[in-house]
Amino acid sequence: MPLTADRKKALRARGHSLKPIVTVADKGLTEGVLEELNRALEDHELIKVKLAVNDREVRHELIAELCQQSKSELVQEIGKIALIFRKAAKPNARLSNLLRP
Repeated sequence: MPLTADRKKALRARGHSLKPIVTVADKGLTEGVLEELNRALEDHELIKVKLAVNDREVRHELIAELCQQSKSELVQEIGKIALIFRKAAKPNARLSNLLRP
């Protein structure tokens, strides 16, 4: 289900102070990167991903593929940073970026 504009706005506000957890390099989406991405999304629900790729078109393609393979939604993309959201099946209040104050 796509995020509404109001929900995206709230997630952007929450994600403003976050630091990137996952970094995607020129090699693209390797198995290790996807495992770490899925683990981070399950733990935190809302994460920032840094893409160390200079070509803008390649970055857009990587973000689209990243969201598709992780079944997550893109909240915001600024430069080389993407803010990504996926609701956890069993959110952990100690780890989730959405449940912490």
